[in-house]
Amino acid sequence: MLMDAINLSIQTVIRQLFNIEQAVHLSRPDSDFGDFATNVAMQLAKPLGKNPREIAEQLAESLRQTGDYTDVSVAGPGFINLKLSSKKLADNLQSTWSDKYGENNDGAGKTVVVEYPSPNMAKPYSVGHLRPGNQGWAVKRLMEATGWKVITDNHLGDYGAPFGIWVVGFLKFSNDEKLATDGVYELGRVYIETKKALKDEEATGGSELANEVQQWLLKLESGDQQAVSYSQRFNEISLAHIHEVMNRLKISTDFELGEAFFAPQGKQIVQDLLGRGIAIQNDDGSVIVPLDEFGIKVPLLVQKSNGAALYATTDLATMMYRQDNWHPDRIILAVGAEQQFYFTQLFALAKKLGIQTEMVHLWFGVIDQLNDDGTREKMSSRKGVVLMEELLNQAEQKAREVVKDRDVSGDDIKKIALGAIKFSDFIADRRTNILFSWDSIFALSGFSGPYVQYAAVRVNKILHDNEIAQTDISQYDWTPEKLVILKLLEYPDVVRLAARDLEPHKIATYLYELARDLNRYYETTPIAVGDVTDIQKQARLGLLQKVSLIFSHGLDLLGIEVPSSM
Repeated sequence: MLMDAINLSIQTVIRQLFNIEQAVHLSRPDSDFGDFATNVAMQLAKPLGKNPREIAEQLAESLRQTGDYTDVSVAGPGFINLKLSSKKLADNLQSTWSDKYGENNDGAGKTVVVEYPSPNMAKPYSVGHLRPGNQGWAVKRLMEATGWKVITDNHLGDYGAPFGIWVVGFLKFSNDEKLATDGVYELGRVYIETKKALKDEEATGGSELANEVQQWLLKLESGDQQAVSYSQRFNEISLAHIHEVMNRLKISTDFELGEAFFAPQGKQIVQDLLGRGIAIQNDDGSVIVPLDEFGIKVPLLVQKSNGAALYATTDLATMMYRQDNWHPDRIILAVGAEQQFYFTQLFALAKKLGIQTEMVHLWFGVIDQLNDDGTREKMSSRKGVVLMEELLNQAEQKAREVVKDRDVSGDDIKKIALGAIKFSDFIADRRTNILFSWDSIFALSGFSGPYVQYAAVRVNKILHDNEIAQTDISQYDWTPEKLVILKLLEYPDVVRLAARDLEPHKIATYLYELARDLNRYYETTPIAVGDVTDIQKQARLGLLQKVSLIFSHGLDLLGIEVPSSM
């Protein structure tokens, strides 16, 4: 890769001049200053005991003599700016180009498990699981693009206290006819109504409902036929709904091993930990695992006082199952920021049990909405905000408005709608909260999915409308295309860094910048119209072929498709 070659040339000069090894970091300065820049002279100042400007001047003089650069200049306290010829850049792009351009084998021979979207059963798929699905899928694709063997698992929330809430609520507030008519939405209504009843009961000092909830959970754990029947019935309704929404979101997983699958094994493991002295049983019957040796003062509760399983019980069994059956080098769990402390405890427990697998909590901020008074609030279906299916339906309606009076198919409208929703999840570092705004996510200018999709559609239309022929372009002057070529040369490093840091937003930022640079290129350079020679036309069409592949590949990493028209 070009940046690797530049790094090597600078490191070679550093060794020749100063007999020292030094890593070199390249950046892209303003094009008026250069194509690449480095502050390596400032990094060398302390070990060499010299003024960084003096070091930069020495390095620049030696780099000029290599003949690899059209210009080497020094700016400020010691920045070195490098310029290369357009032809050298174009030749480098051509020599490294392939159908798999941007991909690498950094993870070859390694296995990673990626867990997402992991929604809760028996209630509608909420907007709260938009980010786990988007971020998890994008990381899965980044791992695949960098050579990892990827196993994906939808760790369904199909166990625990919610089950008891659903059964009690169904018996008290619903019936077979309502469930048959409204399915998962009836179960969602019942869940909310029962939670309210439990809260009201607690406020008055009662416990009858709460006891019934726990009794149903214990019945399920003991294999009670009626409890199992309810569980299977609710799960069947819920799974059909979850799969329908996941299909609309264009995400899927290899496995769907939920909490219920792991609960029996988890309880056995807890007993084993007690026998080994790793876990401690409290006087009330609850079981904890101390984590003081990891600097965590709060022990992890792995079993309730009544013997019922918890998240930690099933997660413990999940870790052991994955270790024994899939032998992963890494496990990545796409779960929101509110679970950070819990996962700190869980990962510490994994280390305590001798699990060597790297455990990563792929956490992210919440999706906020603007209230009428201008304040921000977490977007939540429980507050009357749209559910996932309603969100997608509204997005498709917005997409129709964006492309009204144009010949755009229903399939393309779905691609535009989903692209807008998904791209909005990658506009910033995943760890930040994002503000959901219909106007911004469907903007045809600025940082948005439709803006990038439109750029890709425009490129594809130019390629479709013009024949590409075999023409000798060896003498073509690539000066007009220089900024676009430089951007294409960045792509492999962007993919590598996005995968290394598990930050898909770097791909989104890159695609937006590529679209922006391409639009600026169109403003000054005709592709196939006007006074354009055949050599110019074929060279420019050939470059656009590469741009088209990058748009398609990059958007695919984010789970977004390129429409055929917009």
